[in-house]
Amino acid sequence: MSEGAGANLKEGGLHAPLRHPLDWKNPDFYDEEKLDAELRRVFDICHGCRRCFNLCESFPTLFDLIDESQSGELDTVQSEGFKEVADNCTLCDLCFMTKCPYVPPHEFDLDFPHLMLRYKAVEQKKGETSWISGQLSETDRNGKIASVAPGLVNWANHRDNKYTRPILEKVAGIDSRTEIPQFHGKTFLLRAQDEKIVINTTAPAYGRKAVLYATCFVNYNNPDLGMTARRLLAHFGIETEVVYPGCCGMPQFEQGRLPQVATSAQGISEAMKPWIDLGYDIVALVPSCALMMKFEWPLLLPENGTIQKLAESTLDLSEYIMTLQKSEGLPAPVNAISDPVTLHIACHARAQNMGRKAEEMLKLIPEIQLNVIERCSGHGGTWGFMKEHYEVALKVGKPVAQEALKYQPAVVTSECPLAATHIAQGLEVLEPSQGLMPTQHPLEILARAYGVL
Repeated sequence: MSEGAGANLKEGGLHAPLRHPLDWKNPDFYDEEKLDAELRRVFDICHGCRRCFNLCESFPTLFDLIDESQSGELDTVQSEGFKEVADNCTLCDLCFMTKCPYVPPHEFDLDFPHLMLRYKAVEQKKGETSWISGQLSETDRNGKIASVAPGLVNWANHRDNKYTRPILEKVAGIDSRTEIPQFHGKTFLLRAQDEKIVINTTAPAYGRKAVLYATCFVNYNNPDLGMTARRLLAHFGIETEVVYPGCCGMPQFEQGRLPQVATSAQGISEAMKPWIDLGYDIVALVPSCALMMKFEWPLLLPENGTIQKLAESTLDLSEYIMTLQKSEGLPAPVNAISDPVTLHIACHARAQNMGRKAEEMLKLIPEIQLNVIERCSGHGGTWGFMKEHYEVALKVGKPVAQEALKYQPAVVTSECPLAATHIAQGLEVLEPSQGLMPTQHPLEILARAYGVL
């Protein structure tokens, strides 16, 4: 949200907090003395409040750093210690959106995630980030390469592979126990070109049109989800086109590579503009990508009208289905699903401030037994893959796994595919005999209820 959009907001209200545009083109943004002064101002406020202590590893790291210093206050903490605090921030935005009482319009004007982003951007500018992490963040390029020989790549990435995974851990830092998503040779884009979709002309929403922004993950790692989305939306009367101009830039954003993200935002928004002009809604299939398009890109390039227009036209997948339900209406599901389902509300779905749309969507299904968990899974994008973070990622996600285990679900689901798998791995740690529990996207469960999967 831009600065001016919420000029009438008051502290303590129920509105989304304000967020200022990122001043990343200003040389002061990279001035280390000014950054250190701002870190100390914000950290002092956080240390005095501690409301966010249980959200992630950043805040316990910060509080321990200060508590264990000579004076027990920030004045005796060396700035070198701030790096670990920033490294443990995965930009989930939950502190900003759900906990912090000092976000704008409060006079303290505190935005912890974007301050950590600034820290990472300074590291990038100084060339202090690892070459390997930069390569791992190139998800679009890596997907293209892997799709050439997916069988070989999936064999090498399999966590039971005792030959390749130790090498991958040593060379790339990816923990050998991490479940890595599989790759596919026939991407979502290719499948969409080959499969003719029949649109339900009797559905209430017939006549609406949507572009599905494929995203790196769905295009290369889970094209079945994309095809299921097309079929289900066709059942709802929606004509869809699949468009994938490139990665939204979230993996680079997490590393502070802001010029690269801005370039991606400009390219994708230009590619989407003709579709918006033709009356298509833009639907992002992964919450992190929707968050980038709706909120982070406009803050990076607030002067860019094409990006602003795309942000206003973009909806998260679950949000889009519930919009259809409330505007035109949906056909009735044909199947009840009585298996217990544990639904995790993804952090980047929460950060979009749109309500728990996945829960609303699944409650359309007759007889569904739903256990909803709204807590950090601990994964945090590529952060949770890494050897140095894997154990912490499991620790942060352990309460989610414990809550899920009590419910004994038949399936674990989350709009965030990495979070769902991470929760399943947490369950496997708690109950090794059960192995890795299957996961599904909430849309796939809804598609079962409509008989299209």
